[in-house]
Amino acid sequence: MCYIFNQKDENLQHDLRKRSFLKIALAGTLGLGMFGGGIVMASEKKPLQTASSKVVPEPENVLTPEKALERLMEGNKRHEAGLSIESPHKHTPKDAHMKGQNPYAAILGCADSRVGPEHCFDESHGDLFVARVAGNYITIDFLATLEYAVSVLHTPLIMVLGHEKCGAVKAAMDSINKNEQFEGHIQTMATALLPAVRAAKKIPGELYDNTVIMNVKLAVAELKKSTPIFNQLVKDKKLLIVGGVYRIGTGRVVLVT
Repeated sequence: MCYIFNQKDENLQHDLRKRSFLKIALAGTLGLGMFGGGIVMASEKKPLQTASSKVVPEPENVLTPEKALERLMEGNKRHEAGLSIESPHKHTPKDAHMKGQNPYAAILGCADSRVGPEHCFDESHGDLFVARVAGNYITIDFLATLEYAVSVLHTPLIMVLGHEKCGAVKAAMDSINKNEQFEGHIQTMATALLPAVRAAKKIPGELYDNTVIMNVKLAVAELKKSTPIFNQLVKDKKLLIVGGVYRIGTGRVVLVT
C-alpha cells in the first residue's frame, strides 16, 4: 500500500506511531536475546541472510560471476583427474533446501547420458541449476528457465555446455550433407542446429567438432542479446554467460569464446 505522508490523517499518524513503537520494541527484544539467553554455537551452520532477508541455504554459493566460473572449472579439473570429492549426500542441514535454493551456476546442457553436469563439475544437489535438451539449443522454454535462475535465484553464471560426439549435431549434419529427414519431432531438433552446421562449414578443420563448438557459440550469443533481463545483468557485471565443450574421452570442459 502506498501512503501520502503530507496528508492530515489522524488514523495514518496513529498507525505510523504504532509501527515505530513496535520496531523499537522488537529491536530491544532482539538485543536482549543476543546478549541474554540467546546463545548460538559457533560451529553451528547457519543460513546466510541476504539484503532482501531471504534465507540462503548454501552460503558458499554466493559468488561473483568470475568466482563462480572459477569454482565450476576447478570442479571439472577434479573430475578430469579422477579426484572428485563431492557427494550427492553432502552435509547440508536436512531442512536447508526446504527453504529454497541458491545455485551458483546455471547449465544449459545436452540430454546425452554421458554428460551429467553435476558429475562433469564435481558438484552436488543445490549447486547447479540445470536445463537439458538434446543439442543444447535455445527455445522459449529454456529462456524462461534460465531467466528464472538469474532473476529469481540470482544465479551469477550461465554456461552453455556442448560435447563432442553429440548425436543431435550429427543429425543436423546429416540433414544437410545427406539430405536426411528424421521421423517425428527429431527433425525439428535437427533443423534448429542447421545454423551451426552452416557456420562450421565456413571455417577450416573437422566439421563435426567445429559444429559442436559453433552450436555453443551461437547459443551464447543468442542468450546475451535475447532478453532484457540477461542483457542488463551482463551490462551490470552481475551475470556471466559462457560456453564450454565437454570432451568425453578425457572428461575436460574446454571454454569456447
